[in-house]
Amino acid sequence: MDGVRPRKQPAKPADGGERKLNGHANPQDRAAASTESTENIFLFWPNIIGYSRIILAIASLYYMPLHPRTCSALYSVSCLLDALDGVAARQFNQATRFGAVLDMVTDRCTTSCLLVFLSSAFPRWALLFQGLISLDFASHYMHMYATLAMGSGQSHKKVDQSRSRLLHLYYNNRAVLFVFCALNELFFIALYLLSFSSPMLSPSLLPTEKSAPATSQPGNPSHPSSLIFATPGSAWAMELARANKMESFWPWVIAGVSSPVMVGKQILNVVQLVKASKWLAEGDLQARRAQGLPKKK
Repeated sequence: MDGVRPRKQPAKPADGGERKLNGHANPQDRAAASTESTENIFLFWPNIIGYSRIILAIASLYYMPLHPRTCSALYSVSCLLDALDGVAARQFNQATRFGAVLDMVTDRCTTSCLLVFLSSAFPRWALLFQGLISLDFASHYMHMYATLAMGSGQSHKKVDQSRSRLLHLYYNNRAVLFVFCALNELFFIALYLLSFSSPMLSPSLLPTEKSAPATSQPGNPSHPSSLIFATPGSAWAMELARANKMESFWPWVIAGVSSPVMVGKQILNVVQLVKASKWLAEGDLQARRAQGLPKKK
């Protein structure tokens, strides 16, 4: 009969009929849905390592004014864990945007805090340290924003060689990245140790014939209660820590070996800032052309 339409057959699933038609997903779908519902990005192993870095960094800042050896050890471990979180991300397939931003923010904050201390330890060079902080933040922020805005959300470490050979080598060669980051931090750690050990850089370490006047005023070095009530970050407390002199030989060696790499790292920061600025400007020009700007009169 021509007027009777044939009954429609139910459409087969795209996976070749493996999916059941009774409303229940197959075991693979249920496992995937369960993984999606229970996965917690904040508890990924690389991010847990990142939290450990933050805790160690805060502890190092607490010991920074008075205990250079303890501070340097904690700070160094925090920096070394920076390499471990990347290994964990690749090993467990847990690379995330949150982890990448957490890693970068931790790096910027810890280095900046150390440079702030160096600004107070070496006031004559405070402007230089402030400039290094500004350059570090500006270059990495511009680079991160440019890769997210112009690179379709790609990782900030994926730098095309056509944009910058230096940045491509820096971000894509793990050995180069580790050496530059490690020696850059070692240079500033060495300066920090020299602030406690080198009279050449810290004239207050030179012995003086005149001793402090003995008074009963709290806070005076000769007053016993000052050991209890003195503020850990006060100038007097810092001088008390420096009185327990450290040997300056190895800090000088570390500073001398790492200084060329530190300078190279700052050059890379400048290149990164310039390239990211140009990339964003290219995107602005493309957006203006798409909007028909500038309009012809």
